[in-house]
Amino acid sequence: MTIAHEEAVIDAAAVDAIFAEARTANSFAGEVSEEQARAIYELTKFGPTAFNSQPLRVTYVRSDEARAKLVETLSPGNKAKTASAPLVAVLSYDTAWHEQWDKFLPVYSAPKAMYDANPEFTATTGNNNAHLQAGYFILAVRSLGFAAGPMTGADFAAIDTEFFPAGDQKSFLVVNIGQPGPDAFGEAKPKFAYEDVVRTV
Repeated sequence: MTIAHEEAVIDAAAVDAIFAEARTANSFAGEVSEEQARAIYELTKFGPTAFNSQPLRVTYVRSDEARAKLVETLSPGNKAKTASAPLVAVLSYDTAWHEQWDKFLPVYSAPKAMYDANPEFTATTGNNNAHLQAGYFILAVRSLGFAAGPMTGADFAAIDTEFFPAGDQKSFLVVNIGQPGPDAFGEAKPKFAYEDVVRTV
């Protein structure tokens, strides 16, 4: 047990499943049902984002045709595990996320004007907050008992051309999801210590 377990308000098994013992899987087995795929998002959505903007968009790739197209965009080391994963998610951000302001923050719309006036700022905010939500997405996958295999080894421009040709979404992460398969985990990689990364000012 560590101080993380001692201070947590959830039980030790949950802490381990989400953080301490969770690993990135490189092979997958089992199935992920539509209900479980929905549950992943239903947990993800509760994480905080700037102005409650929620720019993350999730594309679950299930069909053989779509899977084959996605696999072609991946780096060689990511192809086989993605081809065989029970479920694959392409994470992207809505390039016009700010146009949904009346839905996500109807009580306070004044900040929308600064995004309307600055497309680069809009893109940066959407990208940054979708990455934040991607972290919640991975934790949601783990909390439901699955392993996640997030990957940035991909041609995201090619993914956007194939899956989002209208330019309304920009992809940034591919996540394999399922039960860990044979030899799913290599040796645990070292993590930085508290003293290496934290300072108090």
